[in-house]
Amino acid sequence: MSRAEPLPGAPAALDGGAAANTPSKRSPRPAKVRIQRRPLHGVLLLDKPLGLSSNDALQKAKWLLRAEKAGHTGTLDPLATGVLPLCFGAATKFSQIHLDADKTYEAVAQLGSTTSTGDGEGEIIERRAVTPEMLSPERLAQITAQFTGVQEQLPPMYSALKKDGKALYEYARQGIEVAREARRIEVFDLKLQILSADPASGAIQFVAKVSKGTYIRTLGEDIGKALGCGAHLSALRRVQTGDFGAAQTVTLAGLEAMSEAERIACLLPVDTLLAHYPVVQLDAENAGRFLSGLRRRTDLPNCEAVAVYGDAPRALLGSAKIVAGELIPLRLLTPLEIADSLQQAASTL
Repeated sequence: MSRAEPLPGAPAALDGGAAANTPSKRSPRPAKVRIQRRPLHGVLLLDKPLGLSSNDALQKAKWLLRAEKAGHTGTLDPLATGVLPLCFGAATKFSQIHLDADKTYEAVAQLGSTTSTGDGEGEIIERRAVTPEMLSPERLAQITAQFTGVQEQLPPMYSALKKDGKALYEYARQGIEVAREARRIEVFDLKLQILSADPASGAIQFVAKVSKGTYIRTLGEDIGKALGCGAHLSALRRVQTGDFGAAQTVTLAGLEAMSEAERIACLLPVDTLLAHYPVVQLDAENAGRFLSGLRRRTDLPNCEAVAVYGDAPRALLGSAKIVAGELIPLRLLTPLEIADSLQQAASTL
């Protein structure tokens, strides 16, 4: 069922004051402007703007689409921009797939100074000189090799990781540093480019394709430490997450300028999130039983994850795994979600 919510920025109701020498009266409250939420299903590839948190960006997009249910697939800092896949309706059931996806970032590391947060928001805690030797082609090649591959990375204090139920950044804001365990991450590809070799304003740009859980601020700090001059990030942009690239994204300003039908047309189908899964097709009888949570017999080989479809009409039913000749349901769409998705797809043709 859809629900109504006040529009952001709608005027608050004000009580009228009493006129002199007349009985006190209340002015009529202006009617609140409301929007009707609706079930929408799919993936919106948003280019998150600078200065907004991931959740703020999600809420703005959710409001523009009048969507009932939404979530994002991996947080970007307010100072970061770039690819932020937003999941709506049934797509939220598969958002973990892209939380785990490899990601590519473009960043600028300001050399010669380290900050309390690892980026430009923090206070400068140390300054060191940048010398030409630090930025020689040979030294940069060594740094590139050093930070490519599997490695241990210590999560920063300014992060959302929790310690005793409290985010690390909350401790950091109180001036408390807590013990953290290094985590194994992988940098699949790293490219460094000198933006400025001036000792007063040395900066390098790096492009890094990394595994989930990699902190780019920490990578920038570690590169600066290895160079011998320290560094902090002055810019960060995510240009790829899984198969989704920046060229496919839409901005919030772009969404605002669109008609309602154009906004809905920006949603990619739910099964976009399962694009790499092998496909299993079920007839009407087996599709109904599968949707009720029953295992189905199959002669297909074992597989950790498959995308399951029904036929007539063809529609995504959910995900499953295959073990010892059985198709075992994992994440299922409801019949109402399937019907809504088919109707939504038909409306954009």
